[in-house]
Amino acid sequence: MRTLPGKPFPLGATWDGKGVNFSLFSENAEGVELCIFPDREASVESVRIPLTERTNHIWHIYLPEARPGWVYGYRVHGPYDPARGLRFNPAKVLLDPYTKEVARRVRWNDTLFAYPLGDPQEDLIPDNRDNAAGAPLSVVVDPAYIWGSDRPPRTPWSETVIYETHVKGFTALHPELPPEIRGTYAGLASEPAIDYLRSLGVTAVELLPVHHHASEHTLVTRGLTNYWGYNTLSYFAPDNRYGSGTMTPSNEFKMMVRCLHDAGIEVILDVVYNHTCEGNHLGPTLSLKGIDNPTYYRLVEKDPRYYMDYTGCGNTLNMRHPQVLQLIMDSLRYWVLEMHVDGFRFDLASALARELHEVDKLSAFFDVIQQDPVISQVKLIAEPWDVGEGGYQVGNFPSLWTEWNGLYRDSIRRFWKGDGRQVAELATRLSGSSDLYEQEGRRPHASINFITAHDGFTLNDLVSYNEKHNEANLEENRDGNNDNISWNCGEEGPTDKPEIRQLRLRQMRNFLATLLVSQGVPMICGGDEIARTQRGNNNAYCQDNDTTWYNWDLSDDQKNLLDFTRYLVALRRGQPALRRRKFFHGRKIRGSEIKDISWFSPTGHEMTDEEWNADFVRTLGVRLSGDLIDERDSLGRPLVGETLLILFNAHYEAVPFVLPAHRKGAHWSLLFDTADPRAGAFRPRKSFYRGGRSYTVEGRSLVLFSLQETQSRSGGEKGHASPTSSTLSSENPTATMAPPPVKDSG
Repeated sequence: MRTLPGKPFPLGATWDGKGVNFSLFSENAEGVELCIFPDREASVESVRIPLTERTNHIWHIYLPEARPGWVYGYRVHGPYDPARGLRFNPAKVLLDPYTKEVARRVRWNDTLFAYPLGDPQEDLIPDNRDNAAGAPLSVVVDPAYIWGSDRPPRTPWSETVIYETHVKGFTALHPELPPEIRGTYAGLASEPAIDYLRSLGVTAVELLPVHHHASEHTLVTRGLTNYWGYNTLSYFAPDNRYGSGTMTPSNEFKMMVRCLHDAGIEVILDVVYNHTCEGNHLGPTLSLKGIDNPTYYRLVEKDPRYYMDYTGCGNTLNMRHPQVLQLIMDSLRYWVLEMHVDGFRFDLASALARELHEVDKLSAFFDVIQQDPVISQVKLIAEPWDVGEGGYQVGNFPSLWTEWNGLYRDSIRRFWKGDGRQVAELATRLSGSSDLYEQEGRRPHASINFITAHDGFTLNDLVSYNEKHNEANLEENRDGNNDNISWNCGEEGPTDKPEIRQLRLRQMRNFLATLLVSQGVPMICGGDEIARTQRGNNNAYCQDNDTTWYNWDLSDDQKNLLDFTRYLVALRRGQPALRRRKFFHGRKIRGSEIKDISWFSPTGHEMTDEEWNADFVRTLGVRLSGDLIDERDSLGRPLVGETLLILFNAHYEAVPFVLPAHRKGAHWSLLFDTADPRAGAFRPRKSFYRGGRSYTVEGRSLVLFSLQETQSRSGGEKGHASPTSSTLSSENPTATMAPPPVKDSG
């Protein structure tokens, strides 16, 4: 085969229309061979080509005859000396770290380990058996794709509503889709899927990992698989298990992004740059470990045979090495520039900022992100913790970043569970967590608010189980979090008791309503809006089955919950007071007699210090002044919205709540009451209540009012406005309301 020297950049296999340039970084290798395979299923390569050109630790070659679709891998020569951190073994075919497509999934067998499995010396001696028959292989791709008029939606953070979901799980059981595209990128791009997302009102989907991953060997031996995908093998290749086979995985992914963009929906990827699927010193050798182990992984300095593990997954990428930083940045830029994604959520992001041992806000990782002209312009979300010492860093990421707010999740769960001394914490989280973000000059959108996520109970399970039930994971229920801050409403698991079922539905409405009326960016865990259950499994990472797949055969109760969620999202979109770009002042502004935010007890008076700190207090009212937002829109016009009153009651019994007086000639208009099972349904009348009168807030419920000017009445019941349209307006979602009138106890 004819060869030319080639070039060191770009790394990976690059088709230029005439041939393919192959380029691989390895600082410590003594030799590299390019292996060309006849097809994706081949057990042995057709030819091995030594790479004789080396520039700045980059091995490269150019093959004029090579074409897109060619299948290849590498064999890397060097010492096998785990005591020095070196694990070269040319008997093992390795995946190109920069490959844009993986030819086949890992075919687990003992040869995929660089040492003899079961040997008493463990990993200290090499295994010389060839692994080509089971190794994942790389594919040369043609990057050409016609994007047409694709434009990223660029939704402002203050208007963003995130829907966290799984590419496969979302459509795997969808009855309106042909079987061949269920659970695929094409399935998520389908008209029924996109219509559903648009009807829900979300502005972004946050997809669980789509980087090509490998299931752990231990899972496969138990007949399970890594469904979530937090076990990355390739940082550039879309996972081929989500491909329908009608086109390459890359092109199908691009088609999905383009369809979602056409619907105004952004695509955010959950990415795992903190570790790889190669595990610890006893893990397999599939790619980076055999290419240049001490470059790519953090090794224990005193004994480099072993790996630093800040992730709980066996290894941690070596962010201190410039080549690793380049790998990550090249990957991120590829997904933005070539795949058109709109942002990233970084799994265990604290691990990326560990320069030595401690998490460092000035680390090289943050520096390169901050100055990068591409990555700095997209949405960046941190999971602000890892499993290492000092890894919990909520509120400590740089100003460019937003964060999953774990304190918000825990506070809202504790309040609705009925725990005492929660109202002060609740108020802080509802108003945007200024204690975490304001000091660094950040805005409320720095807080990604969530009640549930992929990791943990679903919303249905949060109100149905006190304990985890992970037996199906075959780890004797030892895995998963034991502290879920959950309450089963009186009975563990499924029940036929109507009073418990209705209480659970009310609690789900409470959680969803709280999420959508909080300052910050709401993230809905996919399926919560239809009361999806995982049967108490709070660590369903290995359940690629109906435990995690969405069941679209909805009961009336599930349909009602879905309608309520849609109503909440639409209401949030129409209420500027619920999505402020700046933190509240908590004081009178511009000479007004009313504060921009005020907190009330059931007496109708502002909360006292004693009430804030009392153990028995489980009720709270908050008034958000829509005419005192003190912000301007993109055209420089003052933002003015309705003034809102939100009443929370986590007591098990009803509490009369005196509605605060606001100004003469104005009344409180009821928007919804979660105590009503029909909350979210439409009706043609508004219910008005005067300030100074009391409204009975039922036990474990949330009520929302808006302030309206008194309307003249031509007759009918006192305290109610004249009939209005029964059609929900997308421009003003408060034009209609869910519940029937509630008797004014005043």
